[in-house]
Amino acid sequence: MKKVLIIHGLGGSDYPHWQAWLATELIKLNYTVSFPALPNRDNPDLKEWLEVIHSEIKHFNPDIVVCHSLANLLWFHLVEKYDIDEVDKLMLVAPVSQKCELKELQSFLPYPIPSDLRTKEVIMACGDNDPYISVEEAINLQSSLNIGMKIMENAGHINTSSGFGELSCALEWVQR
Repeated sequence: MKKVLIIHGLGGSDYPHWQAWLATELIKLNYTVSFPALPNRDNPDLKEWLEVIHSEIKHFNPDIVVCHSLANLLWFHLVEKYDIDEVDKLMLVAPVSQKCELKELQSFLPYPIPSDLRTKEVIMACGDNDPYISVEEAINLQSSLNIGMKIMENAGHINTSSGFGELSCALEWVQR
């Protein structure tokens, strides 16, 4: 069965967040799942998170990676800094604007726009009313990355606050 690495953003993605739901559903379906709690999740440091995720990738060797929010930026930095093995699938959900002013994110900004995301298949999903990135910037990011994107109506930051304790389209995409 496929191995899935789920990477949370600022503050984590504990239950009832859709990433926690996804991890549980995948385990029920006999996927092997790694959903590490990154250090200092309320005040993250890029260097520290890079080291932890790079180590996890080398150890776990995922087939599929699912990122939310700040984890997208982490992935962009990771593939620029390290020569990692290609994954089969990458899901980027609710990336954050290059102009985000949250002080907790500043070590991640600006982030690179990688020419190689180290994946065979990738999709990005954004809310049309995400407070952390405008639709226009999300479309520009999608275009720069040359990937597909799903814009979700009234989905906000696609997190618990936006009503996403489940995200069935994520589960369906992983299983495809």
